Amino acid sequence: MPTLDRTTRALAADEIAEINRSHLIDTPLVPADLLFVFGTREDDLLRAETAARLWREGYFRWAIVSGGVTPGSEQSECALIKAAMVDAGIPAELVLEEHRAMNTGENVIFSLPVIDAALGLANIRSVICLGNTWTARRYPMTLHRHWPEVEKMLLTVDSFATPRALWHTDAEFRRRMLHEWDKIEPYKAKGFIAEWPA
Repeated sequence: MPTLDRTTRALAADEIAEINRSHLIDTPLVPADLLFVFGTREDDLLRAETAARLWREGYFRWAIVSGGVTPGSEQSECALIKAAMVDAGIPAELVLEEHRAMNTGENVIFSLPVIDAALGLANIRSVICLGNTWTARRYPMTLHRHWPEVEKMLLTVDSFATPRALWHTDAEFRRRMLHEWDKIEPYKAKGFIAEWPA
């Protein structure tokens, strides 16, 4: 029997509204100690350009890029994104590197010792999480599970022409969004992520 693909299920208006309300969280941005750039195979240049804009506008003092080598690439997500960030004007010495992570949990788990060794975790009071729109609050939820003390903000980006609130009208945007949304409750139950915001 074929497995049911939940990313193509019928969506009621209340589920769409709940995803828009609780998953696609917007947080006000204020200057932070650290920008946490989660690795990606999608829109990596957009992520780097966004980081550079935040740098020019004074939104962070340090950054870390986390992401390993994915199939079909010889370079890690970290190497590719950091190079693009530096090309866009961020000083290389301000961007910490984590090259092993293959998922969001590993992004955080493997990055914390890097941050601690370079800056001291106790010296970081605030973090802006930068990642894909569809993964949304799972970035700070993962960070909150492993580093609850730090203040977290969230900024997400994507290259879809479809407005974010209308994600359900674009087949690929919808697939990605539901794939991530459906992870939230199981991941909370397994202790992979913690509720955020409180």
